[in-house]
Amino acid sequence: MEKLHGMRLGVMASTWAEQQRDPDATTLSFDERLGLMVDAEWIHQQNKRLARRLREAKLRIPQACIEDVDGGARRGVDRGLLRQLATCQWVEDHLNLVVTGATGVGKTYLACALAQQACRKGYRAVYRRAPRLFDELTLARADGTYGRLLTRLSRIHVLVIEDLGLQPLAERDRYDLLEIVEDRYGMRSTILTSQIPAGQWHEHLGDPTVADAILDRLLHNAHRLTLKGPSRRKRTTKDG
Repeated sequence: MEKLHGMRLGVMASTWAEQQRDPDATTLSFDERLGLMVDAEWIHQQNKRLARRLREAKLRIPQACIEDVDGGARRGVDRGLLRQLATCQWVEDHLNLVVTGATGVGKTYLACALAQQACRKGYRAVYRRAPRLFDELTLARADGTYGRLLTRLSRIHVLVIEDLGLQPLAERDRYDLLEIVEDRYGMRSTILTSQIPAGQWHEHLGDPTVADAILDRLLHNAHRLTLKGPSRRKRTTKDG
C-alpha cells in the first residue's frame, strides 16, 4: 500500500482495499482483480488529465459538448460533417475551422464544443476572444515576453479565436494575427469565429498584402460553417 501511494497510484491502492473487504472479490481470478485495479487507476488518471486540459483551455462555455450541438440544414450545420469533426481527425490533419453567422446563432457554443471534444481526445486547446488576444500580445511585446507567448500559442493543438472583426484591426494586430497563423499553418489547428462572412474578411483586414497572407493560411485548409437561424439568446431569454 505504501509503495502504491509512493508511486501516486492511490486509486489502485483504494481499489485493492475495497476488494479486501468484498467477499465476492475472492471469486475473481488474480488477473480479473488486477484488471479492475488497473482500470480504476487508468480512468482516474485520464479524468485528471482531462480536467487539467479543460482548465488550461478556459473555454467560454466549459460545459459545451458536441453531443448537444443542434445540427441540421436549418442551422447550417451538416450532421455528416459534425460527426466527422467529432472524431478530431481534422486536428490530427492540422486543418482549421471557420464558423461565421449572425450574433446569437451558436458560434461560441459550437467552437467550445469542438475544443472540448479535442480535450477529451487528448489534445490541448486554448480559447481567446480576438480583442483580448491582441491586448495580450501587445502587453507581451511591452514586457519582452512576445516571442515566448507566440511560441506557447504555436504549441496548442487547437486555438479558438472568437469574434474576429468586432472592431477594425490596428496594423500591429494584423501582423500579430499573421505571426500566429504562420506559426500554426500545417502544424496545428485553429477555430475562428466571426459575424463577418469569410468573403468579406479581406476587406476587413485592410492591408491587401497582409490580408492575402493571413487568408491563405487560414482558409486554404479550413472547414467552413455558416450558422443560420434565429438568435438562440433571444429564445433562451423568452423561455426563461
